[in-house]
Amino acid sequence: MSLKTLIANTVEYNNWVVNKYVDWLATKSDAQLNEDVASSFPTILKTLQHIWQTQEYWWTFIAEEYNFDFSLTLTTKEETFHALKNSAQKLLQYVDSLSEEDLTKNIKVESPWFQCDFSRYEYIQHVIMHGTYHRGQIVTMGRNIGITDAPMTDYNYWNIYKDLK
Repeated sequence: MSLKTLIANTVEYNNWVVNKYVDWLATKSDAQLNEDVASSFPTILKTLQHIWQTQEYWWTFIAEEYNFDFSLTLTTKEETFHALKNSAQKLLQYVDSLSEEDLTKNIKVESPWFQCDFSRYEYIQHVIMHGTYHRGQIVTMGRNIGITDAPMTDYNYWNIYKDLK
């Protein structure tokens, strides 16, 4: 399997899982999504907003735009859901347009917190792993407030059943 195929599969999975989460969480009340729960972020909605903001931050490096605006915020669940879906779709379409050479190109990142110089595909992997980490937290946060119907979103599940839909 080529790097291009691997990364393309990963961003396709990410797009699928973001949509699964948004569709699942759209059935929950504003009160549930804004209920305080001990975690990295105080509510499920704030955790989703963090996922989105981090994806957009890294997008500026992945796409070599370097124009992230930290003042961008989301307030409603509808805004957040729409932004998350758009972000995942944007990454999917972007990766589809890249060559193997584009994926392996190193991109230097200089921020107030760190400097690094990794390949584009490593930043893409980071964005997806970061979202996965926080989605796991959301499942636990949900369980703590009585939401027990999280969808199955394992990569292997997607990989087995993606072509059967």
